[in-house]
Amino acid sequence: MFTVATKLLPPPTRLFVSYKIFTFSLMAAPTFSTNSPAMKRVGTHNGSFHCDEALGCFMIRLTNKYSGAQVVRTRDPQVLETLDAVLDVGGVYDPSRDRYDHHQKGFDEVFGLGFTTKLSSAGLIYKHFGTEIIAKELQVDEGHPDVTRLYLAIYKSFMEAIDAVDNGINRYDTDQPPKYVNNTHLSPRVGRLNLDWTDPDQSSEKENEAFQRAMTLAGTEFLDCVRFHVKSWLPARTIVMDCLAARTDIDPSGEIMVLDRSCPWKLHLFELEQELKTEPPIIYVLYQDERSKSWRVQAVNKSLDSFESRKALPSQWRGLRDDELSKEAGIPGCVFVHMSGFIGGNHTYEGALAMARCSLKL
Repeated sequence: MFTVATKLLPPPTRLFVSYKIFTFSLMAAPTFSTNSPAMKRVGTHNGSFHCDEALGCFMIRLTNKYSGAQVVRTRDPQVLETLDAVLDVGGVYDPSRDRYDHHQKGFDEVFGLGFTTKLSSAGLIYKHFGTEIIAKELQVDEGHPDVTRLYLAIYKSFMEAIDAVDNGINRYDTDQPPKYVNNTHLSPRVGRLNLDWTDPDQSSEKENEAFQRAMTLAGTEFLDCVRFHVKSWLPARTIVMDCLAARTDIDPSGEIMVLDRSCPWKLHLFELEQELKTEPPIIYVLYQDERSKSWRVQAVNKSLDSFESRKALPSQWRGLRDDELSKEAGIPGCVFVHMSGFIGGNHTYEGALAMARCSLKL
């Protein structure tokens, strides 16, 4: 159940004198309902909304403590004081009382663990409740090491951009890499759900309907991100980590890695090399092509966003195919080498490994 409180303004005064609760599911239209005193209530401000409080309200309702809580939208301090949790309004950050505003003077809370971006209300909720949400999705205890890995990965790939955009932090300094990753551009998309100034109906009801859509959009994408990291990112990282650890079993140089199962590997390899301080770095990655069942030898890029390889396959092989390539390389079973030298193929694992080993020496 999703609920929103709005103030009824008796003309001609501008004083808030009472509030009613709109109750609606995430997909249903709002209807009036009596407030249940036993139900937890989470507050945020009314008026124009941003991605951070829409997402924060969605996330906090995924926790055991605030599951199914009513969402009360108001700026009235007296009403806010009665609520169980307050996000993005009230001028207080005090997790012991579940107060999560970030607008007050002197606020400089960051996620930590290597991240230095100032938090928004969504970031505060994620910082304090993220491990619980992820553990539920994984169906493990919060202390499980996979929870910590995902907690950091989801902050980096999804949450940090929400914090940065809400706090007006640019991604780039001149000639410097981006300060954070923005994969979704979710914040401006949520912002566009606010009522248009030309809409003749600027009522609280219409505003609350728009906020409902914002919560649904932000929350759905957050859950999609969590589930992607649980079902895809984490298994792939585990595969790459195990294969990286076995690299010297493949070749004494330690510069060739073989994936024992096809999966997305580039991001994980770069992150794990940095995390584990891998020396020497991996030059070539071997994996089996799922369709043809032949083997690929791929040169690792110098960086994740670079097309330049750490060591491309030999120039004399590039653009050749099949028997012509096998003759030039002196390796049977060759299929191709790309004109840029970033990838090649062989019918067998042994042939692909021979291509990688030969390339290291040329």
